[in-house]
Amino acid sequence: MLRALGRGARQSAVLLLALAAVSSQASLFADDDARKAILELRQRLAQTDQRAQAQTEELQGLRKALLDLNSQLDQLRAELAASRGGQENLTRELSELQRKQRDLLNVTEERVRRLEPVKVTVDGREITVEPQERRAYEEAVAQLRSGDFNAASQALAAFVRRWPVSGYAESAQFWLGNALYGKRDYREAIAAFRVTAAAADHPRAPEALLAIANCQIEMKDGRAARATLGELMKAHPNSEAAKAGKERLASLPLK
Repeated sequence: MLRALGRGARQSAVLLLALAAVSSQASLFADDDARKAILELRQRLAQTDQRAQAQTEELQGLRKALLDLNSQLDQLRAELAASRGGQENLTRELSELQRKQRDLLNVTEERVRRLEPVKVTVDGREITVEPQERRAYEEAVAQLRSGDFNAASQALAAFVRRWPVSGYAESAQFWLGNALYGKRDYREAIAAFRVTAAAADHPRAPEALLAIANCQIEMKDGRAARATLGELMKAHPNSEAAKAGKERLASLPLK
């Protein structure tokens, strides 16, 4: 074909072919650069996606760890609340036990006090007696002072039977004699007064002898009364009972 053309035409055709080849090669180079750019961009996008995925997974891990930590904190709070509740219960129980212990101690001490011997003064003498013994004596004497001679005589008789060697014994016998005298049971009254009179050092002994003489007078036994009054003045000459006995003796008939 080129041979058919003239020299000038052949040169123009060659030039056109050369330009076309150059243009084709330039286009080929441009396409390669574009492909490379696209590949690099895709690679960067892939790396970005990977980093984003890694960050997302890390964030999810952190969220899970935070949730676990919150759960642990809630559990610790619950355990602490339960512990405080348990401690409060233990404190209340301990306080209740201490209160019961104090009450039991007070009751025990009160019972001990009721059983322990106590010192009392009766008829000017200090004696040691049991609390129950003291109570029985005082109740019996209170009945006598109220004028209930029957109840008093029964209570005092029961007292001397139960506590025959009591520190109250002579005093109880003296008041028993008075209760029996109030009932006009003079013989039994004399027997009770004799017990007190036999304890010569007892403060009530002179009164007991005078009371015996009074019983004998009520029984119309003047001779016995005179003998008893003589015994009183001899054994207790300076007592008030002896002075009263001397007056009573003067009023007795000589028979």
